[in-house]
Amino acid sequence: MQTHDYPQNPPTSSNRNRVFIILFTAAAIVTVFAMIAYFALVSYFDRGVAMGDAVAVVDIQGEIFYDRWKLKEIESHRENDNVKAVVLFINSPGGGVAASQAIHRAVLDLRLEKPVIAYMASVAASGGYYVACAADSILATEGTLTGSIGVIASFLRTEELYQKLGLEVTVIKSGRYKDVGSPFRKMTESEKAYIGRLLDEVYRQFLLAVSETRDIPLEEVEDLAEGRLYTGEQAVEAGLADRIGSYEDAILLAAAMGGIEGEPDVVKKRRRRTLWERIMGETYVSIAKNRQERISLKYIIP
Repeated sequence: MQTHDYPQNPPTSSNRNRVFIILFTAAAIVTVFAMIAYFALVSYFDRGVAMGDAVAVVDIQGEIFYDRWKLKEIESHRENDNVKAVVLFINSPGGGVAASQAIHRAVLDLRLEKPVIAYMASVAASGGYYVACAADSILATEGTLTGSIGVIASFLRTEELYQKLGLEVTVIKSGRYKDVGSPFRKMTESEKAYIGRLLDEVYRQFLLAVSETRDIPLEEVEDLAEGRLYTGEQAVEAGLADRIGSYEDAILLAAAMGGIEGEPDVVKKRRRRTLWERIMGETYVSIAKNRQERISLKYIIP
């Protein structure tokens, strides 16, 4: 007669579920702590931590739109005692009026605490130059395109397209200029004059900013303006920039002006994107920019 050995307490379905729950819970806890550690490290390095006296670099690249994070970045360098000077790396054709003015003002506030050097790369025109002129000193390459001191407003007309599609738009408004610039109709002469006055006022603000920060008489700035572009060499000759140099030259100049001896630490903050921005990528960023730039008054190369 054959005998068999059987386990006294065979595993039940309930026991297996308990083991699975324990393992799953442990894995979840480990994952959570790993994520916390990861984001803590990212936060640490994103702050642009300097171990010693440092030069901070602020990127102003692409079209300028109102970016509160960029303003906070500039302010954080003003409050950081380890940062002795700041370099603005500008590679921008310009952007929104209010956005350019906000960064210009933030740079002027920063200058009260520590030196600021603007390095103009391929292009630093219109709003890009508006930001640059707030710095203590401006460097450019020989072929940098800069200047373009002026303002532009563009309005798209879709009236004829809508007519061909058999579409009609009814507008009810409470003010004479409430729908000025509407794409559904032709702009009247009085509306063009109204927009022109707005442009003249913003243009005057631009001219005054350049005159005051570059210490150039207003009449001379008016002669240099009118939307003209200049190469880096021409900008130096005209007084719109201070010298021809490289990005490395800008770092060394900033370090010298900040009283740093030897080779400085160079720190740069990276913007931490939200989960939604990571998922949507550039599409989300483009949508955000378009939403913020509803009014088409811009310091930008057309």
